[in-house]
Amino acid sequence: MTKHKNKPIFKLSLSSIFIALATALSMIKIYELPLGGSVTLLSMLPIIMLSAMLGLKWGLGSAFVYSLIQLILGIALDGVLGWGLTPLSLVGTILLDYIVPFTLLGFGGIFAKKGTLGLMLSTALVIVLRFLCHFTSGAIIFDIWCSWDSAWLYSLCYNGSYMLPELVITLIGAAFTFNAPQIKKQII
Repeated sequence: MTKHKNKPIFKLSLSSIFIALATALSMIKIYELPLGGSVTLLSMLPIIMLSAMLGLKWGLGSAFVYSLIQLILGIALDGVLGWGLTPLSLVGTILLDYIVPFTLLGFGGIFAKKGTLGLMLSTALVIVLRFLCHFTSGAIIFDIWCSWDSAWLYSLCYNGSYMLPELVITLIGAAFTFNAPQIKKQII
């Protein structure tokens, strides 16, 4: 695989396969919250691996495509358009809950040259950045549904309740995956 790594058709094929894998894994939900958000079975790991294997350019491009797929699934399966949001809130939701957080996963290979520790740090970083997007969205856009005194505290608890387990599960999966000899050879 290493000799074909720099060929565009190889990169496009690998990206397609990993985006499809990430999408399939995103549908395997360990648990799902009533107002959106769920713990999935390693759905972010294939996108993070792409970034580590093919570089940030391909990682970000693939992550952007993945974000569009997540948006389409959010509209089709979760009924995002039926939530009764104002047009401005809908745009904010599209950006802060779909496009930006899932595209940020493309930075998953930013510390790939630092070995397994760098990959683990990259993985944690992109998941925390994704959490910050959802946290901000929850506090600013979805504060209308908040019955707590502080929308920021509510958003922290709500989004943390699925993003923290997602972080732990993904870090465990990344530790096993990035330490596999077959994968180690493919990291840039």
